[in-house]
Amino acid sequence: MVTDPISNLITRIKNASDARKVSVAVPQTKLVENIAHALKKSGFLTSVEKNKDTRELLLGIVYFDGAARINGVERISKTSRRIYQKASDIRVFRSGFGTTFLSTPKGIMADMDAKKLKVGGEVLFRMW
Repeated sequence: MVTDPISNLITRIKNASDARKVSVAVPQTKLVENIAHALKKSGFLTSVEKNKDTRELLLGIVYFDGAARINGVERISKTSRRIYQKASDIRVFRSGFGTTFLSTPKGIMADMDAKKLKVGGEVLFRMW
């Protein structure tokens, strides 16, 4: 059993992109599915498909000119230590090339979407 499904998700995506895989299968939960849709909206994934037989999500990975779109990931808020951020404290990450993902009262979203809607929340991870 996985104790931290978010870390499992982002690590699988990063490892699959490093191995030049077209897609990766991850265990399906509502949280993982919501994060996958936020990643797709931000341009890190091409597709999110449910497999009802195996209860897995099949995630398509984005590549530009043969290079992976995902170069690194960093888990911020962990199960042992939660990190929260106000909407006014949200800043650009890696000169705008990276994205921070937050769990807000309006759902899981990227940093600029949360700032636009003026909602803060728990900082889940960063991806660049």
